[in-house]
Amino acid sequence: MSSITGFNLSFRHLHIQFPAQSRRKIEYGCTCTAVRPVLCSTSSSVSHSDENHVSTSYSRRLVTFMITFLLPLPKSIQFSGADAYAAADDLVLVQEEIRKVLSKSKAAGVLRLVFHDAGTYEMDDDSGGMNGSISFELDRPENKGLKKPLKILVEAKKIVDEKQPVSMADMIAVAGAEAVSLCGGPKIPVRLGRLDSMVPDPEGKLPEETLDASGLKQSFQRKGFSTQELVALSGAHTLGSKGFGNPVIFDNAYYKVLLEKPWLSSAGMTSMVGLPSDRALVDDDECLRWISKYADDQDLFFEDFKNAYIKLVNSGAKWRRDS
Repeated sequence: MSSITGFNLSFRHLHIQFPAQSRRKIEYGCTCTAVRPVLCSTSSSVSHSDENHVSTSYSRRLVTFMITFLLPLPKSIQFSGADAYAAADDLVLVQEEIRKVLSKSKAAGVLRLVFHDAGTYEMDDDSGGMNGSISFELDRPENKGLKKPLKILVEAKKIVDEKQPVSMADMIAVAGAEAVSLCGGPKIPVRLGRLDSMVPDPEGKLPEETLDASGLKQSFQRKGFSTQELVALSGAHTLGSKGFGNPVIFDNAYYKVLLEKPWLSSAGMTSMVGLPSDRALVDDDECLRWISKYADDQDLFFEDFKNAYIKLVNSGAKWRRDS
């Protein structure tokens, strides 16, 4: 018979020799059919002339002992509680040090750092992804301006490493989530345990800013993202100086501005709103449906962004065995 541990819980002809002073020898025959508040029913017989009964409650205690202490648990659930507490402590430590160096004015740069590290992922050859290789790629034209965001995370990482070593990939992933939260966006849970790459990722893997909607969708599909996820992740451009509302508030202003198409105005500065790839989204019917949804419902945007962000920072990641 099986249990939540996946082991057979039928005990037959199990002989327990009690201490000499009690001089009891008890035989248990137990078959557990399910795991319930009462673990099993038992029958017992005592091989002593003046004793013919053993309490059922004692039998239950014995079976509980057998399950808890004698049966080997699968490695996947051994000490899971302790591991969970340790992982939570490590995450808190990382978050605390990041918060010391992060400000709203730096949030957009930190979030961009996440996208440029994770955005190199390609499903076909399982290359690139969230691996900290951005440290070796700062001289590439597409990564201009990322030295400062990385520098503050390197400083925070030094403090964390004194107490518990952490990868650069983990630092970047958590920092992006903290940047979003700091600016009023959703709280995003980030798992730790990524391994860092010691070499740069291949060049030319990031989506180009000049792509039209069709090119963007194809690029994101190669990375495992749907059109809906593409539009949700693009909402990160609500932070920063691209012209989508308040540069230090994470909200759904990005989508509202896209629907207004201010770049079509004859006014001078409005032509500077967004990147060509931002403007291209609103001219695609499939993308436009999601832009309209997010413009009307900020909570929906927050939820979808959170889920897409988690997927992004896990893309292509290689993990420690104990994570």
